[in-house]
Amino acid sequence: MREVICLDLPLGDEFVTRVRRAWDDGDAVFPLDQRLPGTARETQLATVAPTRIVDAGGERAHNGRPAEDGDALIVATSGTTGQPKAAVLTIEAVRASALASSARLGVGPDDCWFACLPPAHVGGFSVVARAIVTGAPLITAPRFDPAAYRDAAARGATLVSLVATALGRIDASLVRTIVLGGSRPPVDRPGNCVATYGMTETGSGVVYDGRALDGVEIEIRDGIVHLRCPMLLRTYRDGSPGGSDMDPCGADGWFCTQDAGEMRDGGLVVHGRIGDVIVTGGEKVWPDEVEAVIATLPGVAEVCVAGVPDPEWGDAVHAWIVPTGECPGLAEVRDHVKSTLPAWCAPRAIRCIGSIPRTPLGKPIRSALVASN
Repeated sequence: MREVICLDLPLGDEFVTRVRRAWDDGDAVFPLDQRLPGTARETQLATVAPTRIVDAGGERAHNGRPAEDGDALIVATSGTTGQPKAAVLTIEAVRASALASSARLGVGPDDCWFACLPPAHVGGFSVVARAIVTGAPLITAPRFDPAAYRDAAARGATLVSLVATALGRIDASLVRTIVLGGSRPPVDRPGNCVATYGMTETGSGVVYDGRALDGVEIEIRDGIVHLRCPMLLRTYRDGSPGGSDMDPCGADGWFCTQDAGEMRDGGLVVHGRIGDVIVTGGEKVWPDEVEAVIATLPGVAEVCVAGVPDPEWGDAVHAWIVPTGECPGLAEVRDHVKSTLPAWCAPRAIRCIGSIPRTPLGKPIRSALVASN
């Protein structure tokens, strides 16, 4: 029987050792998010149904369902709304992701990874996987912290995976390359930052700075990004006793990402999630594009854009802004947006707030802002 081992551990040496041991034994691991409250933890455990749990107290059996031969990693998806799913990745998918990303980054014998993102999310776990698969040195920290980042760099770390919100808190020049994922990168990101596109289902980023990794195919079908690659998940896991897992890919092996995008100048440009699009007065507005423009306005530290139901427009474009000082006026924001984008993209209302609610990987939780409006 192939075990599904829940790792209820913080990121650290013990976590990495347990992953190595499980993979050597042909078992699969499920990293459980250490920050989840009790109810959410139980929901994920019911979805994944591990057969064993490892925590600070040791290892114990759990009434779950075995893994299939070849399964290596089960990760709860990091969607911003709805019930989480659990993506199952094989050892071959994990290996393909690690090798392709390491090749694109030019990882050599003098490189060392620093892992500090939550390993319960694929962007954080993939750093551990790259080190295990390629044999690269690895320094870990239980969470991102500027002091831990500086210490890791002083100890020889040359590569790190971060989210955009961390960039303003570090000296990017201390490492060779920063792999940036989770949300749209800032316009003025440092030159050693590589912006990635991927998701749990693709085992981390598969498009770097708009260019697909080796072995990754991209097709745009009706404006939606489809991917085919050896990194793709095998299935979504269902914790029911019968194991009614779903095949997420079509018969031809293509995975529909539910992201809108286009190929431009040979590179992939992603507009955002289909569910995030704002239809206002019959026109489509992509929040990411409006956010990118507003973010260039002086005095704007962070911004999030979403549609709010409106009796006249269907949805009205609203912007939530975290200012560096005085809040900008609506007219100023609208004029700034209209200087770059069509007039219907300009927000009809703005609200200045202290912070943008985000997932652990930095994705804005638009639904929370709309609900608070």
